[in-house]
Amino acid sequence: MKRFAAALAALVVFSAPVQAATEDVTDHVSNFTLDNGLEVVVIEDHRAPVVVHMLWYRAGSADEPVGQSGVAHFLEHLLFKGTDTLAPGEFSATVAQNGGSDNAFTSFDYTAYFQRVAADRLELMMRMESDRMVNIRLSEEDIATERDVILEERNQRVENSASALFREQKRAVQYLNHRYGVPIIGWRHEMESLDRADALSFYETYYSPNNAILVVAGDVTPDEVRALADRYYGVIPANPDLPKERLRSQEPPQTAARRLTFADPRVAQPYVSRSYLAPERNAGNQKEAAALRILADLLGGGQTAVLAEKLQFDTQTAVYAGAFYNGQSLDATTFDMVVVPTPGVSLQEAEEAMDRVLADFLTEGVDPAHLERIKTQIRAAEIYARDDVQGLANRYGRALTQGLTVADVQAWPEILQAVTAEDVMEAARKVLNPKTSVTGWLMAEEG
Repeated sequence: MKRFAAALAALVVFSAPVQAATEDVTDHVSNFTLDNGLEVVVIEDHRAPVVVHMLWYRAGSADEPVGQSGVAHFLEHLLFKGTDTLAPGEFSATVAQNGGSDNAFTSFDYTAYFQRVAADRLELMMRMESDRMVNIRLSEEDIATERDVILEERNQRVENSASALFREQKRAVQYLNHRYGVPIIGWRHEMESLDRADALSFYETYYSPNNAILVVAGDVTPDEVRALADRYYGVIPANPDLPKERLRSQEPPQTAARRLTFADPRVAQPYVSRSYLAPERNAGNQKEAAALRILADLLGGGQTAVLAEKLQFDTQTAVYAGAFYNGQSLDATTFDMVVVPTPGVSLQEAEEAMDRVLADFLTEGVDPAHLERIKTQIRAAEIYARDDVQGLANRYGRALTQGLTVADVQAWPEILQAVTAEDVMEAARKVLNPKTSVTGWLMAEEG
């Protein structure tokens, strides 16, 4: 099964190297659009003879028709079946034979396919990837086999995990109307009915050059990529029936705090989780999202964050406390917090302690020294991230499928550095609104 896995790494920051490294943090990026509407982004890095080839479609689970949850992820699996020229499984086998690796992943707003190979194999990757953009061939046997695969994946990743089931239910409560409340993998009863017509309908609607972004990163030049992209992708006609806008059901005003209790005997460590509806990053307007990103780090970004200091160390109420915000979303996202109580501390006591910390923070404001430390850490992370070519390709592809531009991605680090304490507090007062919140308790049993 083709899935994408991402890992977060701890970062130790030393002030002197960071200051020395801040002189040039510009990505070497070129971008252009083919006549058929395919957007192309080239990220040059000539330090190793390796290239990452990624094809992103502006189509994810939130673009699915009502009643067909899971079809975007289902189709992702099916693209590793045959085409007019490739037998089932031949795509990945060819990549492996050429010393590379490949994978794919689906999210709410996009589906992406990628290969990491030696730079001189780029043409082969383009030939195969462009082939399955238009020439997929699916048998009823393929459909039945992969439907069983995704159902088993749901068993393993969701049904067998009390925490995953809790998060799924909580997200469904957070979004009253938007498709972000539907799991990417799909609801089981709808997955069971997915068929060949469903998969082909999604494929024929969204898999076209004018709905795709090609990102090539590594030991390449823009001229080389343009020539190959013209040869393999440029000959594919645009889809004239592609929807002009990504029309989705939108959220009504959220006017009441909601609560969720999820009890499961498999729970070894109960915890409190809260989410608030929050604005996303928008093209040309990322200031509020930047403030929320820094707010998450200030409140729950590590051992020196406010929640950790107050709950883990000062009162020893919790063994862990964190806050999270990912603004890269086409529509409204969430700002999240979690508190894992110390043994002997009830979930009610943990929640009340979290609320006291938030209330104090909204009253006392931001510690200027803490804000500067966060900015230094962010700057360091941005610098070191440029050593990860695949991570850069992922960053640009994800951004462009979610409504941002190359210029927005490149401006983001400096927008973060420009955030003030006042910006953070303004964002906090707006987003930490009980009326848009969902508070969940995950516990081993009722009571």
